[in-house]
Amino acid sequence: MTELSGIIGAVFIIYGGVMLWIGYSASRSTYSPSDFFLADRSLKAWVIAISSTASSESAWAVLGTVGLAYKEGLSALWFFPGCLLGYALNWIFIAERLRKYSRENGSLTVPDYLVTSLNDYSDLIRIVSVTIIFACMMAYIGAQFTAIGKTFDAIYGIPHLISIPVGGTLIIVYTMMGGFRAVAWTDLIQGILMVIGLVVLSLTALVELGGFSAMIQKVNGASPTALTWMGGKSIAVFFGSMVGLLGIGLGYPGQPHVITRYMAAKDTKTIKQGMWIALGWGTLIYSSAILLGICGQALYPGLADPEHLFPIASENLLPPLLHAVVLTGVLAAIMSTASSQVIVAASAVAHDLYSKIMHKAHSDKQIIYVSRITVLLIGLGAMTVALAKTQIIFWFVLFAWSGLGASFGPVILFTLYSNKVTREGAVAGMLTGFFTTIIWKVTGLSDSIIYELVPAFLLSTLAVWSVSRIQIKNKINRA
Repeated sequence: MTELSGIIGAVFIIYGGVMLWIGYSASRSTYSPSDFFLADRSLKAWVIAISSTASSESAWAVLGTVGLAYKEGLSALWFFPGCLLGYALNWIFIAERLRKYSRENGSLTVPDYLVTSLNDYSDLIRIVSVTIIFACMMAYIGAQFTAIGKTFDAIYGIPHLISIPVGGTLIIVYTMMGGFRAVAWTDLIQGILMVIGLVVLSLTALVELGGFSAMIQKVNGASPTALTWMGGKSIAVFFGSMVGLLGIGLGYPGQPHVITRYMAAKDTKTIKQGMWIALGWGTLIYSSAILLGICGQALYPGLADPEHLFPIASENLLPPLLHAVVLTGVLAAIMSTASSQVIVAASAVAHDLYSKIMHKAHSDKQIIYVSRITVLLIGLGAMTVALAKTQIIFWFVLFAWSGLGASFGPVILFTLYSNKVTREGAVAGMLTGFFTTIIWKVTGLSDSIIYELVPAFLLSTLAVWSVSRIQIKNKINRA
């Protein structure tokens, strides 16, 4: 092991120890399902804001977005407002209402909220929503574990067969111990490390190129289309890409691992403060990621895998100790999302399936035990998916993002702002969004026309509205 590897390893061990300590500390105050699933609805602004944003980005921002900007150049900038609009949509239209209504209804999960909002006593909504969450989360978590493998491979040359189990085990252990409270607090630390890593590395890359003017000249020399708004694409292809990147923001209202944070907020003041913290964090993250990706075209032209740019630039541009901290920021980014997704998937299985459908007579201790076992099984399953074949992170993330966003986003918005949504309308919307995503993706339409979230979200919205309207009209006519 080289001296550099030793420093990185030491920093990572310290980081892992802190995560485990947080998990252990959180476990000592976890006594009920409300504790395990929502931290007893006690979280404050900084924790809610950074944990919700960090859990939605992870490898997507640190590796994926940097790689996208390296590949697409300035045209990747359309990704930036799309994400910030998604943040704003969530905090302005979702956060406070979901916090209030979920507290009033005693809802602990997103399926729980939908069931209580729509007075569904048939378990249909619960079964459909849990199935979609589980299917998408397995792909999503698998992508995060794949990102762990890519990061270690780029720096250490350690194969993913070793690095994925190491990182995955750490995530599983602290999530099992402390539940949602441990996930939220570890996300806070991980989100701060993400910002530090991206800001420091992007500014260092800019300085290495000699400043903005020199960067522009060198990037133009390496890739003449990199700093054009259309990135060398035709008008039709560019328009489709732009709408798709902007449309990514539509996915935020439907991400259970994000919006669950609002359900755990302490009060209204927490939501108001959290919005500005989240928007500031997002601005720093995405502007830095895109800047680094563009600088990378001049610094490291011809990379075989653009998603390796972040760790390669960190190794070459930063002193060993700072490099170790920044690299830990990458791993922190991955872990923040993975742990959030694991706890949400486990909550859906343990609470919505086990305690509400399969085994209604239960104690709090039983539910927490089942939840921890579910965290273990989901984590091991996702590791298996990641170990089977290392795929493109961004592809998996965008697929899962669309599946969740199109399935739940329209339904969540309708239930928060309208009392004219029926159970059948909600189910129709969820299934339409989910299957449109699959069909659009496997047929290649997402590559040739537009990102699948846009049509899937619109069709899901139409399905919720039209089916609900037809049912209500039929009831009126029968009356």
